[in-house]
Amino acid sequence: MPDNRTPLETTAERLNIGGYHRHVLLCAGPKCCAEEDGLAAWEALKGQLKEKNLAAGERACYRTRAACLRVCTEGPTMVVYPEGTWYHGMTADRIPRLVQEHLVEGRPIEEWIFARNPLGE
Repeated sequence: MPDNRTPLETTAERLNIGGYHRHVLLCAGPKCCAEEDGLAAWEALKGQLKEKNLAAGERACYRTRAACLRVCTEGPTMVVYPEGTWYHGMTADRIPRLVQEHLVEGRPIEEWIFARNPLGE
């Protein structure tokens, strides 16, 4: 039987888009932080999501590296949706705690949060 899906639909299915519990966006600089710090945080985030098996299942998290989240200070900056929890200073050494406490256990890390903007239903 022929596959009638478009390339976009095939890609979306392969990436499990529509099946994620959270979306994590990380600004990797260069305005809010040194590019090497942003890249190190990005690599740490990718590794931790993989290590904690957050690529699929009921706790699955999609990740996106951004060049700018328009908060150009105290970076790397991160936002976790749908909660809309904004974090500052998300360096590679902070990522394991963030993944464990916020993404696995559902407990945002209050001392790193500078804003909240939850998405509605």
